[in-house]
Amino acid sequence: MINKILIANRGEIALRIIRTCKEMGINTVAVYSTADSESLHVKFADEAVCIGKPASTDSYLNIPNIMSAIEITNADAVHPGYGFLAENAKFADICAESKIKFIGPTAAMINSMGDKVTAKETMIKAGVPVVPGVEGLLQSVEHAKGSAKEIDYPVILKATAGGGGKGMRIVWEESEIEKAYDTAKMEAAASFKNDGIYMEKFVEEPRHIEIQIVGDQYGNVSHLSERDCSIQRRHQKLVEESPSPFMTNELRKAMGDAAKKAAAAINYESVGTVEFLVDKHRNFYFMEMNTRIQVEHCVTEEVINFDLIKEQIKVAMGEKVSGLDYLPQMHAIECRINAEDPYNDFRPSPGKITTLHVPGGHGVRVDSHVYAGYTISPYYDSMIAKLIAIARTREEAINTMQRALSEYIIEGVKTTIPFHQQLMQDEKFRSGDFNTKFMETFVLKK
Repeated sequence: MINKILIANRGEIALRIIRTCKEMGINTVAVYSTADSESLHVKFADEAVCIGKPASTDSYLNIPNIMSAIEITNADAVHPGYGFLAENAKFADICAESKIKFIGPTAAMINSMGDKVTAKETMIKAGVPVVPGVEGLLQSVEHAKGSAKEIDYPVILKATAGGGGKGMRIVWEESEIEKAYDTAKMEAAASFKNDGIYMEKFVEEPRHIEIQIVGDQYGNVSHLSERDCSIQRRHQKLVEESPSPFMTNELRKAMGDAAKKAAAAINYESVGTVEFLVDKHRNFYFMEMNTRIQVEHCVTEEVINFDLIKEQIKVAMGEKVSGLDYLPQMHAIECRINAEDPYNDFRPSPGKITTLHVPGGHGVRVDSHVYAGYTISPYYDSMIAKLIAIARTREEAINTMQRALSEYIIEGVKTTIPFHQQLMQDEKFRSGDFNTKFMETFVLKK
């Protein structure tokens, strides 16, 4: 049994974990930086420990300080949430050595999926479809040129330790490849301290569809259907929904089976997400596996009535997964509400929230950690809330979202609410006719 969980995170995900722990009768410890002393996760946890200055490296990424907080509070488990240390194999390993239960996969599982080249090789062996590409890392510009000819343009260069679009370049013809190669390596080195680059065929007009999975310590794996995350900007997700308007029953079964194969290939334990690119002909290819809870996990929770955080904790306590697969019974759409100015290239807008009115009513869920008087720090991610609309059909969910957005009042900072309001009225979005390139042609009107 787990008696006390330290939450090595902040903001809405920390508050989300605290809520489930309270329902399960598990005590919680919040950690916080000096910038977050007034945050709601600090107020609602049973205990709270300050772990450093505002910069993430001094607080939420400071493993020695977090381990000290675990020791002084006698916590017997740690939940990393998402971001920060959630996919840090070293942290998971230190917890295991200290006999602290890391609520997530083991260090070996994290490592096996953390390096993109290794992950791809593992998927090939497991029989999971992957994007055609070069085996291993690129060794030189000449190697890149020869490989691109073999695969055929367009190709995409990716950082093996990458994420969020860093160290990624699309190349349409040979004359572009030298500059793209050099730039990708430099960016990868700067972002991840690893300049390893690999090459794949660039899938045109793709959709980004992911499968939620959960595995236990006994080899059982369930998939909990899909989320469509194709509305994104600079590889950062803006809107997620389930089920995908592009999905068919046959495709869902094929992708679900492939995701379970991916999890079984590394004996995966905990919740996780297998992400795929799906082309316009509904061919799908493994992209990566996220070995943590996702920001958008609440979309899945709403369409299948399932508490993913609770399941994650139960798996960590040694309980079995049903092995059953879940199909969406409702339709849910999530809009990420960020403190950004959508009329100014989505520039971050930190500051004090002077007025706040949160929408409610049937079919509306809001996951947030902010309140009137709360100061949004410039030190962390700009997401301040997740607004989820739930209904029986996609059209009804969009209409509910429109109504909820019209009620959402945040003053004192700029937010992405105006962008989402316009998106919900866009004909292509409403018809489900979109892919990951949608934002390249979307024009926000004042």
